[in-house]
Amino acid sequence: MGFFSFFSKEKKETLDKGLEKTKESFFSKISRAIAGKSKVDDDVLDNLEEVLVTSDVGVDTTLNIIERIESRVSRDKYVSTAELNSILRDEIASLLTENNTEDTEGFVIPKDKKPYVIMVVGVNGVGKTTTIGKLAYQFKKAGLKVCLGAADTFRAAAIEQIEIWGERVGVNVIKQQMGSDPASVAFDTLNSAVANDVDVVIIDTAGRLHNKKGLMDELSKIKRVMQKVVPDAPHDVMLVLDGSTGQNAFEQAKQFTQATQVTSMAITKLDGTAKGGVVIGISDQFKIPVRYIGLGEGMEDLQPFNRREFVDSLFKIE
Repeated sequence: MGFFSFFSKEKKETLDKGLEKTKESFFSKISRAIAGKSKVDDDVLDNLEEVLVTSDVGVDTTLNIIERIESRVSRDKYVSTAELNSILRDEIASLLTENNTEDTEGFVIPKDKKPYVIMVVGVNGVGKTTTIGKLAYQFKKAGLKVCLGAADTFRAAAIEQIEIWGERVGVNVIKQQMGSDPASVAFDTLNSAVANDVDVVIIDTAGRLHNKKGLMDELSKIKRVMQKVVPDAPHDVMLVLDGSTGQNAFEQAKQFTQATQVTSMAITKLDGTAKGGVVIGISDQFKIPVRYIGLGEGMEDLQPFNRREFVDSLFKIE
């Protein structure tokens, strides 16, 4: 198995099952695009472009993929439509591999960062708190001591949700009252983490985007206050996006990357949608590592994102 050995048979099966709706939609569209054609010509490429755009791959990434296939057709002179799936798989895999981002190999953290601080951002409803809970579970399962900070003090429900996840997973949650200063919660969380020899701290933040400047100011303040306790915190600013929203996820990524320095992404709810192509476009366009993907409701259904495994699963490669 080599480089991808951390991908167990169970994880592969979960990935295959989670991408079923995307695969069915994608390949039915491709079948229509090449109907009656024996070779890849301009008509097929035009149809393929429409397939990729309507599969939420994104316009810029689609044009990049089409250009690559055009170059291959031009070089090889004759490319049959029977080869198209294989070529498309290869070009998408190559595109993602060229993004200068590394795949996440399991639920691991740098050994020289303790506590390792993850600040989680994203709008309400994308699965942010659920992702935090699943991350906590996976890190704890990996033998790490975890602490959560309920710094989304804008909604009482957010504090309650993270408390429920803390109890379910068996990790400590630091909180204050609704309406408290989020930076104060983050400060308390890091102080507690240092005092209790915690390995991983995950800080939840408010998911408001209606005022980008307000969001930017709030996240900057949280960072400044955390750095009074852990000078290089946060080590990761993780943006959580709902994959089922398709192009809206692109827009959220654009807004948040302008508001703060996002260093990784988690894309959720891919199991219930045919819009899994959004992972390809977001990974390509933003050049920010997609670190995790959500493929179901279970604790185990948050997976490290591996580009080759994702593309192979999308194209039904065994």
